[in-house]
Amino acid sequence: MRNGFTTGSCAAAAAKAACYMLLTGRKKEKIDIITPKGITFHASIVDILRGERAVQCAVIKDGGDDPDITTGAHVVAKVSFLEGQEASTGGRILIDGGIGVGRVTKPGLDQPVGNAAINHVPREMIEREMREVCHVLDYHEDLAVEISVPEGQKLAESTFNPRLGILGGISILGTSGVVEPMSAQALKDTIAVELRQKKALGQKAVAVSPGNYGLDFMKKTYDYDLDRSVKCSNFIGDTIDMAKQMGFEAMLLTGHIGKLIKLSGGMMNTHSKEGDCRMELLAAAAIYAGCHAKTAKDLLDAVTTEEGVKLLSEAGILEATMERAMERILFYLRKRAGDGMQIECMMYATDYGLLAESPGAQSLLQELKG
Repeated sequence: MRNGFTTGSCAAAAAKAACYMLLTGRKKEKIDIITPKGITFHASIVDILRGERAVQCAVIKDGGDDPDITTGAHVVAKVSFLEGQEASTGGRILIDGGIGVGRVTKPGLDQPVGNAAINHVPREMIEREMREVCHVLDYHEDLAVEISVPEGQKLAESTFNPRLGILGGISILGTSGVVEPMSAQALKDTIAVELRQKKALGQKAVAVSPGNYGLDFMKKTYDYDLDRSVKCSNFIGDTIDMAKQMGFEAMLLTGHIGKLIKLSGGMMNTHSKEGDCRMELLAAAAIYAGCHAKTAKDLLDAVTTEEGVKLLSEAGILEATMERAMERILFYLRKRAGDGMQIECMMYATDYGLLAESPGAQSLLQELKG
């Protein structure tokens, strides 16, 4: 699959081209940069606007074969001379964000509150590429560069930025400069960011959920908004590891039986490509609870866990089966967490509500709500 280049790489390439055009007066429609991963980015420069005191241009983001919502966005760099009191002979590169680049409003992120959401690696890339041009052209005075993304505010609505406290646009991201298709690491990085932010806000306990499945149930039953929890997707084991490493004292995992039943078999990554043993594990718990052979067979033939819950209810062994399933889920969750972090769990189904919970789940939920 084809790799792409990050918004950070696009910003650095656009800034380098704009810097070159400002200092030489010559038009530049192609430019190369070396990404932190060592791969050369051959960037095409578009939307060029040249003036005596400032030059603006853009690079169109290409995420390769990764389903990246920023693909096609124009990452714009405007490089200008500093004037008046702001100017100096120190040779500074002053980096800020413009339209469509978010602004940080909460602690715990890569940039401090008030800064444009241009992460530190893209900032280093922008400065390095601009300084290369300045060195070649023997220019030693200050320059300002503003990064903007005209489509950024709209795109940000489909990202985690609003819930992270990054308002007004997207983030300029990337640690390697390269987008690898369907990167699991990118999802884990997002989970880590959310956890760090909770920790920076002083939380000792954290709520974790695979997603917003069951949002209405949690809101109506417990007056708890799942949007406040860290979304761990399928990476439950990795999220436990990160939470413990960051020093959280407790974690509450809430989720639908379709995901969480897999934990009863020790599966800490619940993606279907890692294995789909939902009905086998549900049948195993039912057999332990004393179900008849026909019920076990019906469970194995069922397509969804919701259908399985219905079969268990009709057989009169739903409660006993869910107790057994939760017992096994807790065994594996606590084995993964080890000593030093309390871990509790609540499991529900769409049509049946709460199915099972660990002994300390309710008290931890109340603590998190407070």
